[in-house]
Amino acid sequence: MSFIIEFWQFLRVRKKFWLLPMIFMLVLFGGLIVLAQGSAVAPFIYTIF
Repeated sequence: MSFIIEFWQFLRVRKKFWLLPMIFMLVLFGGLIVLAQGSAVAPFIYTIF
């Protein structure tokens, strides 16, 4: 949890708010791939990419 707080402070101090959408999309796609790894929806998700 400290990593997230430290990362937020970095973004705030350095004014790098444009990184937030990229980080959000990376986390979203990573979570999607991890959750779909062993499920029945995996073939449908892989056709998106």
